[in-house]
Amino acid sequence: MADNTLVLATRNAAKLRELSRILTTEGPGRPQVALAGLDAFPGAPEVPETGATFEENALLKARAIAAYTQLPAVADDSGLCVDALSGMPGVLSARWAGGHGDDQANLDLVLAQVADVPQARLGARFVCAAALVVPAPDDGTSREWVVTRQVEGQLTRVPRGAGGFGYDPIFVPDGFEQTTAEMSPEAKDAISHRGRAFRALAPFIAEGLQAGLDRLATLC
Repeated sequence: MADNTLVLATRNAAKLRELSRILTTEGPGRPQVALAGLDAFPGAPEVPETGATFEENALLKARAIAAYTQLPAVADDSGLCVDALSGMPGVLSARWAGGHGDDQANLDLVLAQVADVPQARLGARFVCAAALVVPAPDDGTSREWVVTRQVEGQLTRVPRGAGGFGYDPIFVPDGFEQTTAEMSPEAKDAISHRGRAFRALAPFIAEGLQAGLDRLATLC
């Protein structure tokens, strides 16, 4: 692996493409990185999302993957929080219908649960916590950063659009008429919860990669 390798703690192909776009787009504070997903690390653990918050889950995953790969690792936990469902599915978004990662079943269940809710009360938000962990040097102290961002919007009654993933087809961000599944990838990245979170994390990634390089230098 290259010295500037950053491991994205996901096997979700759609999420990996999205994070790659966000983190490799040129701009102030954007580090130059070589990105690798978990498919590049056979045997990397599946980390249970046992935290009570998005931040806890993101850190759980980033810590485990940094420890396994001995490379800086980023992870996120994100989800849909619906006002009429008291903020749920929240951290349970990926397994709301029971199985993990069944996007269609999760989306269908949310729509069924708000079927009798007036449109004016269908406020919702996408929330993303993004974490970076740089493996511990010889003193055993890893370096960690976590940021949280969100985008407010409304649910639709009927899914629209073929882009994105998860709950994108039923979420319209405030100020827009399209669902995030109807937006181009670039337009979605510009306003999405994940885009905002990883752009906020980018300066810390640059700092973390330098810390990783400094650690490697002490081992040589």
